[in-house]
Amino acid sequence: EMPYEAARARVQIALACSALGDLDAAEREFDAARATFERLGAQPELTRLSRLDHGSERTNAELTERECEVIRLVATGKTNREIAAALVISEHTVARHLQNIFTKLGITSRAAATAYAYDQNLI
Repeated sequence: EMPYEAARARVQIALACSALGDLDAAEREFDAARATFERLGAQPELTRLSRLDHGSERTNAELTERECEVIRLVATGKTNREIAAALVISEHTVARHLQNIFTKLGITSRAAATAYAYDQNLI
């Protein structure tokens, strides 16, 4: 068994359900993940989860204008190098923006960032 990893997977499933508009399924997945994290005493994950809960209520206001520009380009399939060239910034700066985006949105992948961009009509 790998309860921690399974709970993290449930969070990603919840985010996907939320992006698809299935808020009931998203809530069930968030609840299951929360119960596991509580049982494991995984306080950082519980904190992160509390920010994600009711993910459909997230707004673009969480992201800076530059972060919105970066996430738009990520959603079009651009690499960090291509994003850096398009925005005339360094690849390191792009990576930092992505790290901030992932943290603010509670996501861990470019695919999830792309889903968010489409869900929030950033594209």
